[in-house]
Amino acid sequence: MKNTSWWLAVPARECGRAQARVCPRHVLSLALFSSASVLLSPPALAQSNDADELETVTITAQNLYENVGYTRRSTTAGTRFELSPKEVPQALSIITEQRIKDQDLQDIEDVLTNTTGISASRIDSNRVSFYSRGFRINSYQYDGIPTLNTDSRWYFGEGSQNTAIYDRVEVVRGANGLMTGAGNPGASVNFVRKHADSRELTGSVSGTLGSWNQRRGVVDVTTPLTPSGDVRARFVGGYDTADGELDRYGERKKFGYAVIDADVTDSTTLSVGYDYQDTHTSSPTWGGLPLWYSDGSETDYSRSFSVAPGWSYYDFESKKVFAQLEHRYDNGWELRGTATHEETDMDGKLAAPYYEPYFSSPDPVTGQGPFFYTGWNRGERQVDSVDGYAKGPFALFGREHELVVGGSYSDQSNDYENTFIDGFAPGDFNHWDGSAPNEGWADFAASESASACQQAVYGVARFSLAEPLTLIVGARYTDWHGSTWSSSLGHHSQDEDDITPYGGLVYDINDVWSTYLSYTEIFQPQSYRLASGNGYLDPLVGKNYETGIKAAWFDGLLNASFSVFRLEQENVADIVSTPGSLITTATPVSDVVSEGFEAELTGAVTDDLDMTVGFTHYTSTSAEGSFNTDRPRTQANLFASYRVPQWRQLTIGGGARWQSDTFIDDQAAPGGGTRDYEQSSYAVANVFGRYQFTPQLALQVNVKNLFDEKYYSYFDTYGVYGEPRRVTSTLTYAF
Repeated sequence: MKNTSWWLAVPARECGRAQARVCPRHVLSLALFSSASVLLSPPALAQSNDADELETVTITAQNLYENVGYTRRSTTAGTRFELSPKEVPQALSIITEQRIKDQDLQDIEDVLTNTTGISASRIDSNRVSFYSRGFRINSYQYDGIPTLNTDSRWYFGEGSQNTAIYDRVEVVRGANGLMTGAGNPGASVNFVRKHADSRELTGSVSGTLGSWNQRRGVVDVTTPLTPSGDVRARFVGGYDTADGELDRYGERKKFGYAVIDADVTDSTTLSVGYDYQDTHTSSPTWGGLPLWYSDGSETDYSRSFSVAPGWSYYDFESKKVFAQLEHRYDNGWELRGTATHEETDMDGKLAAPYYEPYFSSPDPVTGQGPFFYTGWNRGERQVDSVDGYAKGPFALFGREHELVVGGSYSDQSNDYENTFIDGFAPGDFNHWDGSAPNEGWADFAASESASACQQAVYGVARFSLAEPLTLIVGARYTDWHGSTWSSSLGHHSQDEDDITPYGGLVYDINDVWSTYLSYTEIFQPQSYRLASGNGYLDPLVGKNYETGIKAAWFDGLLNASFSVFRLEQENVADIVSTPGSLITTATPVSDVVSEGFEAELTGAVTDDLDMTVGFTHYTSTSAEGSFNTDRPRTQANLFASYRVPQWRQLTIGGGARWQSDTFIDDQAAPGGGTRDYEQSSYAVANVFGRYQFTPQLALQVNVKNLFDEKYYSYFDTYGVYGEPRRVTSTLTYAF
């Protein structure tokens, strides 16, 4: 026998669906399987007896635990079980690294804006909120650890965080209280960080030039720290600077991420990491443009017109350190634990314009009328969280089932201070150049402190009732305590404990199709003071009923889902705004119901075509009538990438996102009274192309808002335009 070669061939594809690495802990079992297959093969034995050379044996192995193009074969989202998307009894979207690259989704706002069923509301140049099924999303997780959101007034730059450090973003639509504890029933979002997943030196360096003088550079390197590669490190870092479409606006971002993954033993893996993101914005807006002139006619300002003084700025700095430990037993059980500490700082020196009904809208000729309030606000948020669980199989009544049992602890504190100067009138608002008084700021004074602590235990079981039928049932007990102190209202505390049930039934019709139904709950304590002045709002309580059908083709490379849902909420806060006040008051809205359906198709349609298509429609009502009518009731999104067969170096693609018309009722109008404001439906088209000069070097060009659609991303007492047409070109060298 002259030469025997044992190796694992892993399919590699330029589009990124390939280069699927084999998880180290599966290599041994695959090698033993390949050895046994050859040793037991009579032809192989006969050839060896004749001293002939053995043919190379190729085993095609695909890792279920990696992204594959625009999809992923397995996820722990929603339940902690490692399941395929069609085994999860809820609507689920996974935005992979390849899709982030193709669509040039540089920050979290880009990702969520292009996710099925999610709408973005940009309330000024920096602050952005996201909605699902008509409700604001306030549950954000990092590697499964939730960050609590106590009050929508205080923004810590979540939407501007860079995506370069994330392997994927998982969005579970509907209530997800089993895993998050307190939160909103619209959806929960989990950002999953990258890890050192290569035992060899590998990485990439990229540089981007874009509209409004954007300059961006990113480096991503993985290297072994020991000869065997049992200890590996990964570093991701970058710098991004741009002027932005608004007059006087500028933004600078720095980000860095480092992680060390160590195979302590064959069964134990330890990961420790550090995540740093820093954003500085000059001349950011705090509010937006008036919707009407003083004569009642609608305004039509340029998208570059800014309501920010030249001296204003907004800074965010985020530091997160984390550790993860995983131990695998021979009987299939696993122990996993994660701990994290986060510190985020916010510093904003700002001025906000107010129009009717508080002050006059601008005169269409002279521009006189608007008045500005000022505020210099600083805040610090600290989060300490721990989550640990055990999961594995167990036998009952002659069938094998799975169980997850865990507990979590999270403690968050928010502290704020601020100062003011007198407000000012800008004069001719229509031609304002940002000049404004900037003298006389008083010393900072503490304005508010808020804390929230939740302790929880949870358990969920996946029962194999019959060959095609699976039941997932579980519950979470949460003990929540929160307290708030403000200089104007004094001290207020809340204590809540809640049992959150979870139930899902999945029926496998065949190897491709499955159908499901589920019921989930969630609760959210609220710190809003009642507008009547009598105490605070009771906790929000949400219920989610859902049924649907899912499919997976080509061994999970293409996934589809169709879901029908009904969400019910009580004690929803209807915010009452007061100009110049840091006090948030609200009135409770009862019997809020959101009903609708969603559909999504994601993955590899052919060897050369990756695609994601999503559609959602819902109605949302309350006891008082329609609810959150400024959110689109119908949305559709499409994006595809196609590797040209006749020219393999070239990949082209594009798509669009469309939303239905939106409106607000009884908006205060100039001269007194109220009127409605409506925005027609609109579509934003995006295209891209990538040329692979060599296996290492590629150039990609993206055009967003191809037809330069002009629309409001937000409108209420004022309007904020969506982003105009934007072009970026990125040169990447991979090694």
